[in-house]
Amino acid sequence: MSNVKVCVRFRPLSSRERRICGDDICFDRLDEESFVFKDEKGEDTTFCFDRVFYQDAKQRDLYEFLAMSIVQDTVNGINGTIITYGQTGAGKTYSLEGPGILEFDECRKGLLPRVIDGLFECLKSSTDMSAHTIKISMVEIYMERVRDLLDVSKDNLQIREGKGQGIYLSGATEVSISDLTEAIALINRGIANKAVGSTQMNVTSSRSHCLYTLSVQYESAVDGKVKSGKLMLVDLAGSEKVEKTGAEGKVLEEAKTINKSLSALGNVINALTTGKRSHIPYRSSKLTRILEDSLGGNSRTALLCCCSPSSSNTLESMSTLRFGTRAKLIKPQRQEEIFEEVSNGISQEEDLVDADLSTAQGTIPQLEIQQVILDPVSLHQTFKELRNEMIRMNEALRGILQTQRRTLETGRTTLQWLQGINSAAFIVCIFVILNMAKVFLLH
Repeated sequence: MSNVKVCVRFRPLSSRERRICGDDICFDRLDEESFVFKDEKGEDTTFCFDRVFYQDAKQRDLYEFLAMSIVQDTVNGINGTIITYGQTGAGKTYSLEGPGILEFDECRKGLLPRVIDGLFECLKSSTDMSAHTIKISMVEIYMERVRDLLDVSKDNLQIREGKGQGIYLSGATEVSISDLTEAIALINRGIANKAVGSTQMNVTSSRSHCLYTLSVQYESAVDGKVKSGKLMLVDLAGSEKVEKTGAEGKVLEEAKTINKSLSALGNVINALTTGKRSHIPYRSSKLTRILEDSLGGNSRTALLCCCSPSSSNTLESMSTLRFGTRAKLIKPQRQEEIFEEVSNGISQEEDLVDADLSTAQGTIPQLEIQQVILDPVSLHQTFKELRNEMIRMNEALRGILQTQRRTLETGRTTLQWLQGINSAAFIVCIFVILNMAKVFLLH
């Protein structure tokens, strides 16, 4: 089973597309999971996904299939991520926000307000909770800088990795929300701070990747334990072709950065699906670093590939569909694979330690190993923390060795200096004796 649920959505034809190609579309519908796509050469390719949402699909259908289970998992303490991907103007932001975040049309409102409403409904209907809180944060990745949309003074947030926390943004503003109305007002404030620009393909084109994070925490009424879950919704900026968007100047530079980060995301997907997990280039961009847990198996992840149905955009749509096909091949790692990966990582770190460490005094206490039953997500996190701890221990031992080396070098230098003084004193004594002998002989 795939670790990533992948769906495709074709939006209706735009007025611009109708002027260029009329009602000509680039696919033939088969069923709710597959279709035949016609490329620019007229050749047919059949694609299959978890679900295909055609032009007549409702926003509610999208939420119920793509997001509802992830919302329920988040309340149960399992992190989730929903990502929208596709060319500029393909309907990503509409799918996520609707025609406008302040528009309360029940039929047209997007995934974001439905997810927030779903979280509150799940928490209220649960009989196992005595208290709960939901916090929201909003950031954008603009020109490879992470900016806080709820506090514009924080324009370069740092990405950290913590024990038990996974990947997080240090210093990001989190605001508690009590209902959907309060959340929408806050989101609207953040959206006003987003970087947008006008192109020939989209008059309100996003110039950054936008990430909404909803953190849920509740206390169990049965045992008093506090549980937490995190759900992240990612509105990726669209890939762009300069000849179609007419971008120039600042907008062109933004487009280059957007395409570069999307290319980095594609490289991560390729590395995850080729079976060679020894090095996944998560650190090649801010976007892939933030999505490391989502793509690496520590999260329930859904990908919505948004496409234009027009034959004038077949190249871009084909690229999006191929990206979704690759993402669908991502599998959760088996426990043996996770153990092998972590063991190899630890071995590589041990090889970096100088052989002189064998002379260091002291012992490392052995760990008491107990047989436990863990799901792959928890086991992966446990081994990841163990690897990080081993790396820190190796760095500490390396520091001790370097200190010892510096001490030895200082002692050697001092000895050489003393030897030099002794040699000089001996020469002076010989010189004095020879002079005294010379004086004695003359007299």
